[in-house]
Amino acid sequence: MAGKTIYAAGGIVVRKGARPLFAIVQRSKDDRWVLPRGKLKRTERAVIGARREVVEETGHRVKVREFLGAITYRASGRPKVVQFWRMQAKVRPSYDLMKDIAAVEWLPLKAAIRRLSYPLEKLFLDNVGRRAVGHKRRKKRAKTKTRRKTKTNKKKTKR
Repeated sequence: MAGKTIYAAGGIVVRKGARPLFAIVQRSKDDRWVLPRGKLKRTERAVIGARREVVEETGHRVKVREFLGAITYRASGRPKVVQFWRMQAKVRPSYDLMKDIAAVEWLPLKAAIRRLSYPLEKLFLDNVGRRAVGHKRRKKRAKTKTRRKTKTNKKKTKR
């Protein structure tokens, strides 16, 4: 029997500079590298919980920007939904890390994707990472065929 859904929230946290860097955190309990996120308190709004968890896990104050999406999976046999927002971090940490976090690393997008431990998080960051730094994927423009008027494709008219 499926248990009650677990709700969590977090952030795709970016420090801007010459080269944007993404925050990933190493959990103390299993040494896995993950996106900063955590369970919501019972009556907590997701966006508020996302900010709280990111500050606790990275030590950085953040500005919360737009919603980027959610991932779902099973945890201990129960469905889990984790919502993510784009967040911009202050350059210097403001707080100590919580004891559940062994380390925080700030990496360029591709390196952050490689370092993450879970394939679902790798896929998610790969899909939203460019948007998180303000880069939009370029849409391929449809090629339009234009016919040049030449003697061969002009209609002949009778006079």
